[in-house]
Amino acid sequence: MTKTLRRLAATLCLVALPALAMAQTTAATPPASPVPPAGDPVVAKVNGKELHRSDVVESARSLPEPYQQQIEQLFPALIERLIDLNLLAAEGRRQNLQNDPAVKAQVANFEDQQIREAVLDRYLKSKVSDEAIKARYQKFLKEMTPVMEVRARHILVDSEDKANEIIKELDGGADFTDIASKKSIDTKAAAKGGDLGYFTAEDMVPEFAEAAFALDKGQYTKKPVKTRFGWHIIKVEDKREKKPPTLEEARSQIESELTQELVGAYLADLRGKATIEKFNPDGSPIKPGAPAAPAAPASPPAAATPAKPADPAKPADPAKP
Repeated sequence: MTKTLRRLAATLCLVALPALAMAQTTAATPPASPVPPAGDPVVAKVNGKELHRSDVVESARSLPEPYQQQIEQLFPALIERLIDLNLLAAEGRRQNLQNDPAVKAQVANFEDQQIREAVLDRYLKSKVSDEAIKARYQKFLKEMTPVMEVRARHILVDSEDKANEIIKELDGGADFTDIASKKSIDTKAAAKGGDLGYFTAEDMVPEFAEAAFALDKGQYTKKPVKTRFGWHIIKVEDKREKKPPTLEEARSQIESELTQELVGAYLADLRGKATIEKFNPDGSPIKPGAPAAPAAPASPPAAATPAKPADPAKPADPAKP
């Protein structure tokens, strides 16, 4: 019941915001581009307690992003919201709820959460630097194994006989793109003349990849290629070495990889300095020599190479599901 009421109160505050903003707009049209005042003026008083502009801005951080982007436009409504929040908090203190054990436990949990975030932020701030990211990127480039990719078109049909008939047409000089547009049952690729774009061998099912990478530029398969999707005729338009991602393309994944490694090392160091005792789920002591509980599976380090987005799985698509 308590959680339900808390959600309801939060929802009412949020729902009231656009309504208050609309009312304010109707009552008085604000400037098109409001300019924040200098300093940190008092914008309201609640039973003598001063509420400053900075308090209003800070209170908006808990709102959805669209509201945070319109703080100046919604400022009057945000003031009303902050007044309500202060009244609720004051009423709770009047009821001495700050000394309620459940409230104290929640405050302690929130404090621990903020401290955890602060200690990690400060630890990582100097370590996940631009220099560290660039160094990891250069290391990735040196260790990167060259990967070939091809750009190919394909025509997909539902029988070997149909595929052989199309190969005869191609041998007679028919245009591959034109046939793909008209006869391929892979409608997505057919709309582009059968073009699948560039892909690596890992992107496609094995039978398709093996046939495509065996062709030279400009060649097409002289025999139909069977996969679980049907029968393919494949034409290679281009072959090249796949370019590595740029630093900016790889930055977020490198940051994630560095962060994961640094946090793991930091926690290992803290554990090494701490006295830690562990017990069975029922609270009983763990007997000497008892097998250790399996560790939680660790997420593998994020690859520095951004993965190629997968197309939605479709029966006609030779890409791996």
